[in-house]
Amino acid sequence: MSRQPDQAPLVIACALGIERLALRSGDRSGAEGPLIVLRTGMGPRAAERSLTRALTDPGLAGAAVLATGFCAGLAPGMHPGDLVVAEETRDPRGTTPCTDTDLLVKALQRAVRGRAVHTGPLTGSDHVVRGQERSELRATGAIAVDMESAATLHSAMRTGERPVAAVRVVVDAPEHELVRIGTLRGGISAFRVLRAVLPAFFEWHRSLLLPRR
Repeated sequence: MSRQPDQAPLVIACALGIERLALRSGDRSGAEGPLIVLRTGMGPRAAERSLTRALTDPGLAGAAVLATGFCAGLAPGMHPGDLVVAEETRDPRGTTPCTDTDLLVKALQRAVRGRAVHTGPLTGSDHVVRGQERSELRATGAIAVDMESAATLHSAMRTGERPVAAVRVVVDAPEHELVRIGTLRGGISAFRVLRAVLPAFFEWHRSLLLPRR
């Protein structure tokens, strides 16, 4: 049986159990079509393996893929709980452009009012980035770094053309590193924001199902 256009799946990929908990406890009432929240495991290799395996399911052919979870902000002035919408993701395997980022930014601003939404390149790493390495990555133009988004979107596009996006919540930033006092408060703030973003993800997904002029 063929799938109707309005039933196109959405795969939301995250690495950690705490991220999946936030997403599963959010408001799912606006979902359009099948929704899968996929926990990939930590790191680029785990993300690549998990997503590639998931997308072998014929029912996910053409599924939109959105990578999300927590990240480290690189730009001065970022705070825990700020949102990052990737215009592209980068890692040693290349650059993956993201789909309809302007719409996603507007949807997030409506869903999580009062939170800053930053846009720009999101770079990948295979380890937690601290100190001087933050400055070096910032010099490349990247505004944030995480370990899974770039690998997730690269793997998604390698299996076939599809809409892709990456939205991350800042859990630490140059003035608010993980090793500092206040990390717990920042983590709670980031968890609450991640739980609140689902309506924006669904709005982005619905826009992909509309006829293009």
